[in-house]
Amino acid sequence: MALKACRVCNFLTEDRKCPMCGSEDLSLKWKGVVIISDSEKSAIANAMNIAKNGKYAISVE
Repeated sequence: MALKACRVCNFLTEDRKCPMCGSEDLSLKWKGVVIISDSEKSAIANAMNIAKNGKYAISVE
């Protein structure tokens, strides 16, 4: 199964529903990956408004 990116929070998942925010608005068209391991100290997480650790797409169409 292919990874899909949530259009709401950019989280990457194989599920039909985003486990991070609960949205069902997922896309197969996304670019780049960022893995957040410490969202409280990460400047990237702060810039992308990410509050939880995980694997996220950099951009989602």
